[in-house]
Amino acid sequence: MKDLQKVVILGSGDKYCLEVARKVRELGVFSEILPSAASAEKIAEIQPIGAIFIDFDNKAGFTLPTLYLNKQEGINENMLKDFLFTSCKAKGNWSIKAFAQDMVEYLKAKAGGKKVLCALSGGVDSAVCAMLLHKAIGRNLICVLVDHGLMRKGEVQEIINEYKNNLDMNLICTDASSLFLERLKGVADPEKKRKIIGETFIRVFEAEAKKIGKVDFLAQGTIYPDVIESISEKGVVKSHHNVGGLPDVVDFKEIIEPLKDLFKDEVRQVGCELGLTKNIVMRQPFPGPGLAIRIIGKITKKKLNILRDADYIFREEIAKADLDTKIWQYFTVLTPMRSVGIKDGVRTYDYTLILRAVHSTDAMSAQWARIPYEVLEQAASRILNEVAGINRIAYDITSKPPATIEWE
Repeated sequence: MKDLQKVVILGSGDKYCLEVARKVRELGVFSEILPSAASAEKIAEIQPIGAIFIDFDNKAGFTLPTLYLNKQEGINENMLKDFLFTSCKAKGNWSIKAFAQDMVEYLKAKAGGKKVLCALSGGVDSAVCAMLLHKAIGRNLICVLVDHGLMRKGEVQEIINEYKNNLDMNLICTDASSLFLERLKGVADPEKKRKIIGETFIRVFEAEAKKIGKVDFLAQGTIYPDVIESISEKGVVKSHHNVGGLPDVVDFKEIIEPLKDLFKDEVRQVGCELGLTKNIVMRQPFPGPGLAIRIIGKITKKKLNILRDADYIFREEIAKADLDTKIWQYFTVLTPMRSVGIKDGVRTYDYTLILRAVHSTDAMSAQWARIPYEVLEQAASRILNEVAGINRIAYDITSKPPATIEWE
């Protein structure tokens, strides 16, 4: 945004820190989180109008207005308002509508007349990223959907219908499923999976860029929680394929990440401002590495097919129960654990499947969803009867923290 005022929040990037950051934004002031050990030079780069310190006192030599908060006290909105509008003299001019308008203008100035490749996965992040660029540069935006063989059942065709046919975006779909599966063969470590997928994505984009001709930028739907989790001072929770998983050498002039400062719910709001349909804006989150991180351990085509079919049934039953818009994210996880069972009177030794469903707003914290027993029972019954290779199902009732939303 033009003339954007910022307040810096210095803390560990934990749930409380994020809640403060979100509350500040709700009050109309843009906030940015930095580690508590951030240098004076780093803070100065942001040019903040004030600073909020979370659970530590490092105000020595700090000349701007400062506020110190203790986690045990919760968030006092009146205190925040007084600090922002009295001490910092904030104008309160941060808004999603202004962000969307200014970002389109920024992208016009930055990429106008140049070609941009956008990684379109079908999720809300990449969709909003693409729509911002579509409004800014039109046909010079080339959206590339990489079919890495790790999508959900029927998803590739759904994306083509929505974006190419309905929204008239310049969309190319490339089938690289064999390449991804070959590179992932025998790999069990989740971090290695993410690194391989991230690098392979870039190599596929490079190949597409050569077919298209000169391409100046690569656009990605990186959002703020991705950045925070990847650079947390407490150590990496996991690498995101569009943050820490990218190789150091990228054959593009620059990477454009128009959403990297936004929380998930803010991204959805931008999507609404841009006129995207509810079906796109409210689509449940799906990780960039796809089903690769929902298969614990080594990936095979057989396991992918098992997981796709089970996941489809679970999502179908959630929708039948009218819960698809009420639960933030729901999916299945295929574990490597096998156990003895009985099917049609015959002994089996098959996989254990996990059902996972959570409520969240920004993916930084989440509560497990209390799905009615009858819905869980119906989903489990169908999966066990219709999907070969599974003979045991469990429901994950762990919140984030201590767990992450995804299993890998």
